Order: sequence, then C-alpha cells, then structure tokens
Amino acid sequence: MIHDLAFVGFLAAIMGLALRRPFLFILAYVYIDIVSPQRLTYTLLNSVPISLIAVALAVGSWALVDDKSDARVAPRQLMILLLLGWCASTTFRADFPADALDKWDWVWKALAFAAFLPLTLRTRLRIEALLTFMVLSAASIVIVGGIKTLAGGGGYGELDLMVSNNSGLYEGSTISTVAIAIIPTILWLSKHGTIFPNDWKRKLFCYALIFACLLIPIGTSTRTGLLCIGLCALLLLRDSKRKFLYLAIIGAMALTAIPFLPKSFTDRMSTIQSYQQDESAATRVAVWAWTWDYVKQHPMGGGFEMYRQNHIRYDIVKVDGTKDNAKLDSTLTTDRARAYHSAYFEMLGEQGWPGFLLWLGIGLAGLFRMEVIRRRYRKAEGDEAWIAPLAGALQSAHILYMLGACFIAIAFQPFMLMMVGAQIGLDTYLKRKRAEASFRPMKRVRPMTTPQPALA
Repeated sequence: MIHDLAFVGFLAAIMGLALRRPFLFILAYVYIDIVSPQRLTYTLLNSVPISLIAVALAVGSWALVDDKSDARVAPRQLMILLLLGWCASTTFRADFPADALDKWDWVWKALAFAAFLPLTLRTRLRIEALLTFMVLSAASIVIVGGIKTLAGGGGYGELDLMVSNNSGLYEGSTISTVAIAIIPTILWLSKHGTIFPNDWKRKLFCYALIFACLLIPIGTSTRTGLLCIGLCALLLLRDSKRKFLYLAIIGAMALTAIPFLPKSFTDRMSTIQSYQQDESAATRVAVWAWTWDYVKQHPMGGGFEMYRQNHIRYDIVKVDGTKDNAKLDSTLTTDRARAYHSAYFEMLGEQGWPGFLLWLGIGLAGLFRMEVIRRRYRKAEGDEAWIAPLAGALQSAHILYMLGACFIAIAFQPFMLMMVGAQIGLDTYLKRKRAEASFRPMKRVRPMTTPQPALA
C-alpha cells in the first residue's frame, strides 16, 4: 500500500503544481507514458485511466490558457499527421482487423502527441524541462536495471525491470537502445542545464546515470545495445576537442571492462559473428525475407500485426570440433507468426511503401534539420552557446534510435516520437527567435514644422 501511495502522491504533487503552471500537465503525461506507473502499482492506479486524464488536462490547458500567438507548424508535424492518417487507413483494411485495432489504440496516441508537443515548446526552459523529464523518467528504469546488473541479476530475458510484462521501455532491447540514445542528452544537461544548480552534485548524478545506461546492455545481454554503445562512442568523438585523448580513454575503459563482463554477456555477443549459429538471429533474417516477399505482392501493406500470417523456414548451423577440424551440422527449422524484429520491416509490412517512406522521411528530415542548426550555431557564444550542443545531442539520439530500430520493432516507440517532438520544438523555437531578431520596427519621424516669426 505504501508503494502505491508513493506513486499517487508524486502524481498528485505534479498535478497540483500544474494548476499554477499548466505546462506541467504535459510533463505529467510524459512521465506516465514512459514509466507507466499504473503497471507498477497494485490497486490504486491500475483501475484509473490516468493516461487519458493527463493527456486531456495537457491538451485542454494548452487550448485554454497557453499563448498561441507565435505558434508555428513545421513540415514534419504535417508529415506525422499524414502518417497518422495512413495508419488509420491501413487499420480499416488490415489482414487481422481485431489485432490491428489493439495496436492502433496506442499508436495513434503516440503519433498525435508527437505532432502536438512542439506547439507547447515555446521557450528554452520548456524544451529543457521536457528533456529533463524524459531522461529522469527513463532513468527510473535504467537505475534499477543498472543496480541489478551490478548485483549479478542480468541475462538475456532475465533482467527484472520492475514489471513482468516486457513491453514498452521494459523490454530488454528497447531499454538498451533508449538508454544509450539518451547519453548525449545527459551530457548536454550536465553542461548546459539550467533547472538544477550547476555544481558537482548535478555532474556526479549525470555521470553515474551514464554509467547505469552503459550497464543496461550488459544486464540485458542484448547485441543491439552493444552496437549502440560503439556508435555512441563514435558520435561523441565528433564533438570532442581532444580526439586522441578521447580515443585513448575509451580504449582503456573497454580493455579494463572486458575481464569483468559476465559470461552470459560475452557468450551472446560472440554470436554476432555468425547469425546462422543463433536461432534468434536466424529467425530475424528469415522473417525479413518473408516480409520483403509479402511487400512485393502487397505494396500498400497489410495493416498492424500482419506478421501473424508468416510461415518461415530457416537453417540453424552448429559447429563441432576445433577451428582446424570443424564439422558443420545444419538443422531445418520452421516457425509461424514471428515478429519483425526490425522497425524498417515493421513499417514495410504493416504500412507498405507509403507509410515506410513517410516514417523514414520524418527521421531523415530531423537529422538534416539538426545538422543545419548545429552548423549554424556551432560558433555561438553567451546565451546561444547551448543550441549547437543540444542539436547535436538530439541528432545523435535519433541516429542511435535508427540503428537500434534495425533489430527491434520500435517504429512507433513513444519515447523516440517525443524526441522527434523535441527536435521540431527546438527548430520552430529558433525560427521564431530569428524572426524576432530580424524585425526592427521603424522609428516614427516627427514632421518638420515651419518656424513662426517672433512676435514684436
């Protein structure tokens, strides 16, 4: 009961503060959508539609009291709405109508909120507050996973992340991708954040949280997380002023960490070399091939959950003996209704080429716009010194997401759609600031008057 009361008290405190600062309703919904406290409680929250209540208060407060005089709608918001409309059309003609409606029930909310979110990000403080809540919400899962990993409780599919249902961020590969993707944002908050005092306590917490993020792929034993760690190291090298020192430190840390890695992690990582020797990897390749053949015949997609009709065949290769005298044993395996294990094939199979191109276009446009901002403000100083690093952090997060999405069906992951909303919000905020700076009102010139002759 005390466990439930803690969550209720926290949400009540946020809602109470939001009565004076309505933007906090937005942040409350962000927290609820990421952490899903209703899944962590026993009685008090799981019978109340807190997500619906929070989003209704968020949109309603914005519509009633927020200043909308300088609101801007970016092209990517329109693309998100187009993708939402296309997903609606494929849902009505889905191959599995009942199952498609179950997925549609949360996908449309994630897309609609991503399109709405930039309208509320009118100031730097709001952008930073959003990112802080997103990071801290994910941290509530990451820190628990990191502690349990250090305690030896990890393993593929075995790391306990507080809930038994491994959906959302509580799924191993998804939380591994998100944990690594937020590292650049955590570094930005440690250097440029203004919500918390800029002292050693803030920096210590940020560095400790980064360490916990790095532990998550180890605790979950996910190959996706390992690939994301490598890519994250390369992306951080881009902004490093002392690149050779950075590489030396990264190399030393990697060599130091190898002896302490659990055997379950190293054994699973060794299967990256040959997908045919690992059933999970072989299944993914077979599902991708089946989905590609399906799209050739159904270029408009089959709607949500269409993978349930797949029937795949693949070979599992086992190697016996030594390296010089190895014997290969191949076993034919069949399976049905296997998930995509890739956001790209998820979009292709479910939404066809139109949905896939829209989804990919939203991501690539975001990477391009963040690069434009990063280059435009990279020499900025003073009050604008925070802009280029934030654009780089959001860009890096999306690149890491797109890598992780190669191996996980997270095309509509709400956390990453919120990151897209933050990108758009930063972009529109800077456009508004540039427009204000370029506007110079003309000074009124007094008309010249003819001097009157002096009276005698």
